[in-house]
Amino acid sequence: MIVVGVSSGTSVDAIDTAVADLELAADGTLTLRPLGHGEHPWPAGLRERLLAALPPAPVGVAEWCALDTLVGQSLGDAARRAIEDHAGGRADLVASHGQTLYHWVEAGGARGTLQVGQPAWIAERTGLPVVSDLRAGDVAAGGQGAPLVSVLDALWLGSGEGPDGGPDHRRTAALNIGGIANVTVVGRADEPVLAWDTGPGNCLVDAAVQRLAGLPYDRDGALAAAGTVDPDALAVLLDDPYYALPVPRSTGRELFDAGYVAARLAAADATRGRAPDGPDLVATLTELTAATIARSLARDAGPGAPVGRVVVSGGGAHNPVLLGRLRAHLAAHVPDAELVTADALGLPGDAKEAYLFALLGYLGVHGLPGTAAGGDGARATGARRPVVLGSLTPPAPLPVAAPATAVRRLVVAPPADRRVAPPADRREVSLTAPEGPRP
Repeated sequence: MIVVGVSSGTSVDAIDTAVADLELAADGTLTLRPLGHGEHPWPAGLRERLLAALPPAPVGVAEWCALDTLVGQSLGDAARRAIEDHAGGRADLVASHGQTLYHWVEAGGARGTLQVGQPAWIAERTGLPVVSDLRAGDVAAGGQGAPLVSVLDALWLGSGEGPDGGPDHRRTAALNIGGIANVTVVGRADEPVLAWDTGPGNCLVDAAVQRLAGLPYDRDGALAAAGTVDPDALAVLLDDPYYALPVPRSTGRELFDAGYVAARLAAADATRGRAPDGPDLVATLTELTAATIARSLARDAGPGAPVGRVVVSGGGAHNPVLLGRLRAHLAAHVPDAELVTADALGLPGDAKEAYLFALLGYLGVHGLPGTAAGGDGARATGARRPVVLGSLTPPAPLPVAAPATAVRRLVVAPPADRRVAPPADRREVSLTAPEGPRP
């Protein structure tokens, strides 16, 4: 089954697409063969309208309605282009995450989540059924609705065979550094999966760079490299209560908005009127991202063996200054952790989330849950039960028949046009249809 995943992250930097050929074998092995991925710029002016609609902006429902339509049309155009570029003009399904405008969290729990990008426009542009609204079902079942990547990470990166052919029981943290940074920690197949948002990834750095230099992000960490970390300001930012919340937890621009840094430093008055600015501010915020990721891995990864491997993906993986500071903080807090990239294990890190949504769309139309098992009978997101994620547009006919077997592991196969050794580690995890009627 050829599925197109379409997404746009917290940074609103571009529309990401990925096309995957997914095939489920009788033994429960789901093979994902990447067919190609791309990055599509937002139409002129639309990105600016989206950024202007994010918290704390007081935007009315008329603008949200317009954005729902305009984003849906843009996602549909990007999906159609991806099908032409990477699937020879033919696909079976589109899975669209849309663009998050608001993630409603109170007292550490998610109460609702809103993504725009009307799926009817995507279906009209592509002529294909569309799975969308992938977070709401998990929130309704008591989950955080984020991060959703745990199901991919658990099936793909769990303990299995080591490089010498023997067992490898290292715990792995799959780290995505987008606008918000999130991790999934997986170990042996019988261990619960943990997943949570560690805090800001690129969002605070991006906001500072846009204000200071008019650039969308700190390319190659150049501004951070030119600055000096302000220890007083860093201490104030590290003291945010969010970092002490139990996992699973989730966050977004509702907390870490463009005015967050200035407001927090002003309220603390720790800098005595000398709040960092320019490159020093960018260096301090880069340090904040690295420190909060490493500290959270040390504190929140649960009992058992320490994390032995960190697999990084997302835009932050291209920032050498951020990765350098992350290695330093990992050495201090998680000294046994090896830092590797998702690309080194066969999955393109820049498109990992788009491939995730392709996977979630595949699972959804097959009536299979889209989250990994956590502890105490809950899911990794905190949901009370396994939930089939997403809604289908149009609602009928279903594009597939029900599967004859459960999904037990995920294998990322090399693309047909190049040879890449598949990852040795595979996780034996069963994904079976939840009891009760399909949502």
